[in-house]
Amino acid sequence: MSRPDAEPSLHDDAARAGWLYYVGGMTQDQIAAELGISRQRAQRLVSRAMAEGLIQVRLNHRIGACLDLEAALRDRFGLDRVRVAPGLGAGADPVRAIAPAAAAELERFLRMPEPLVVALGTGRALRGMVDAMVEIDSPQHRLVSLIGNIAPDGSASFFDVVMRIADKVRAPHYPMPVPVISPTPEENEAFHRLPPVRKVVALAEAADVVFVGVGQMSNDAPLLADGFVTRAELDEMQTAGASGEVAGWVFDSEGRYLDLGTNRRTGGVRVAPGLARPSIGIAAGASKVPAILAALKSRIINGLVTDEPTARALLSRA
Repeated sequence: MSRPDAEPSLHDDAARAGWLYYVGGMTQDQIAAELGISRQRAQRLVSRAMAEGLIQVRLNHRIGACLDLEAALRDRFGLDRVRVAPGLGAGADPVRAIAPAAAAELERFLRMPEPLVVALGTGRALRGMVDAMVEIDSPQHRLVSLIGNIAPDGSASFFDVVMRIADKVRAPHYPMPVPVISPTPEENEAFHRLPPVRKVVALAEAADVVFVGVGQMSNDAPLLADGFVTRAELDEMQTAGASGEVAGWVFDSEGRYLDLGTNRRTGGVRVAPGLARPSIGIAAGASKVPAILAALKSRIINGLVTDEPTARALLSRA
């Protein structure tokens, strides 16, 4: 006896409605008729499909204004790779604007036939990038984290992306098995003396390409919001001129790493300025402009994926 089909889930319905709308070109009235539901439910299902990432939209046409901004950023900062995505308007989350472009940039490397070591930072922008990626079989590459994957409470760091990417590309992956920030410099050094940690660090230091988020060090700093630094520690680093951070390592407005605060206890691998290999920053938003600018000045990053408003702000301040 054949097994009866399972009842469709809400995700099934949302995926089908999204497919009919974005791929099939149906109106919401047509979707309602096709699925035998009300127009209001059809509208909710289409919205759900997009909100939950069941449907991903990529812009194939390169808008002229974005191309002009890419050329200007490349010339001003001597960048190797630049992608500028159209902005989504005031109040919109810039991660949504840049995630598809960032995903396409990473996929470009993952489709290369020669084996690469791809080192990855963490954060909301990189997590958005992973969510926007398509599945690719890339077993020839190795993925390694630049930053520890243990949060202050002992849990896995929420924005760690290495395992998420590995699920999509089926490549060997190497998390950094240390705290993001250890309680003391001595404990951090003890972790880094462990043979498994030393192997992962060596792999990260030899990476062929680097993808990182860029965090601001203003009062809305991600390190503070996510509980990795205290208010007092942030105050100390701000007083010393902290402007931004990459992979948890804090730098000033010229892109020089600070020798104080949590930098003495940060786990993982610091992205050295002036790398000959691609080091691509994935970041956008008004609050991040000083941090991105500092990272570009010192060439902690030599490539950038951002959006139109951020690109214009960077050029106006350069």
